Amino acid sequence: MTRSRGRFRVPLDDEALRFSSSLEIDRRLFREDIEGSIAHVTMLAKQKILPGAAARTIRKALAEIREELEAGGVPLAPGGRSGGRLAADDIHMAIEARLVQKVGAVGKMLHTARSRNDQVALDERLYLCREIPKARKLVRGLQRVLVQKARVYKDVIMPGYTHLQRAQPVLLAHHLLAYVEMFERDGQRFQDTLRRAARSPLGAAALAGTSFAIDRASTARLLGLPGIVDNSMDAVSDRDAVIECVSACALTMMHLSRLAEELVLWVSQEWRFAAIGEAFTTGSSIMPQKQNPDMAELVRGKTGRVYGDLVALLTLMKGLPLAYNRDMQEDKEPLFDALDTTLASLSIMARMFATVRFATARFEEELRSDFLLATEVADYLVRKGMPFRSAYTIAGSIVQECIDRRCSLNDLPLERYRKFSALFATDVYKALDPRMTLRRKQSAGSTSPAEVSRALQRWQKKLGR
Repeated sequence: MTRSRGRFRVPLDDEALRFSSSLEIDRRLFREDIEGSIAHVTMLAKQKILPGAAARTIRKALAEIREELEAGGVPLAPGGRSGGRLAADDIHMAIEARLVQKVGAVGKMLHTARSRNDQVALDERLYLCREIPKARKLVRGLQRVLVQKARVYKDVIMPGYTHLQRAQPVLLAHHLLAYVEMFERDGQRFQDTLRRAARSPLGAAALAGTSFAIDRASTARLLGLPGIVDNSMDAVSDRDAVIECVSACALTMMHLSRLAEELVLWVSQEWRFAAIGEAFTTGSSIMPQKQNPDMAELVRGKTGRVYGDLVALLTLMKGLPLAYNRDMQEDKEPLFDALDTTLASLSIMARMFATVRFATARFEEELRSDFLLATEVADYLVRKGMPFRSAYTIAGSIVQECIDRRCSLNDLPLERYRKFSALFATDVYKALDPRMTLRRKQSAGSTSPAEVSRALQRWQKKLGR
């Protein structure tokens, strides 16, 4: 924090000043800081705490400073010696110093009835209000890409997996729509965070409020916020909205990482289920045949750094007594990093996935070569009246018989089926048709073509075509 010469006889050590400066990190909050200051000084004039002429002068100068900063016309230096640049230990003091340069002593009135504690808290909330809608939009964009792919490949059957072992046949569209559902929850989490972030802490001052007759609700309205943070101590010491946002980022990145991992598997020579467009793959520096899924791998890798941002914030806040502590200066870098990384990852995943082509013939080949329909054998016996656990045991024995005979379930002769149960008849082979298997699914949300078609229609309506 800034030290006044009235209290301190010795200036802050240059290295200590540089160590404590946050200007290189928080300078990106200049728009929010100026927006909050304009609302604050407008309210002060309305409440007759500042003369109207002074408020107009300050507002005009702040608008000019915003233009200067957007154009890069105000060189800033973090603390210490300025070297011809405007020196300050954070963006808030840099803007105030530039204001005083422009309008003189009247600029010093701006900070009336305000502390940097509530000022910083407001800037972060305004930043969240600006960035979270970007995340929501990018989530929607990725969902649309996935739904479009599901429509294109809506009739394709693929092996479904548990434990990375082939389990049962599912529609590829059903698999892709599972991610659409995941990302829908991510979007909802961002929206919930925005709802709680959109409250003004301004007017809480340092921690106890102010003796000036300010109108906090009026300031909030000027900022387009629906309300205020009621408790002044909570207003300056709370970072829940920041942590919630980064938590939403971490969950989104987890879902992106799972999708990225599947892409990495699917495009490998061992799987050969899909191919990524060349514009989103790279080669090897030594092996000319390689086409590496680097963008998917980077999304998977960047997930770890967003997890780190979340852990850093939770650790930062876990032991802090009320109210503001300087530790909280360290909340901005993980917030910015988490949002930047998540927004970039959502964007690249949507662009990359739009180029993915699925190998439908390869899926058909795999459906004929494994025991994906073993559960159908058990269900067949259940429909004939056998208890499920008994049917499960028999189906497992039949699978082992096929392994021993090196044949598929469809190739096993009927007499061998009847060796295990007299309930088997020629209609067992109908149960071993993957498409018939899917059509027999009746539960809501299943992989049946009818349910998947309904899901596609629902998502197309929700997301737009």
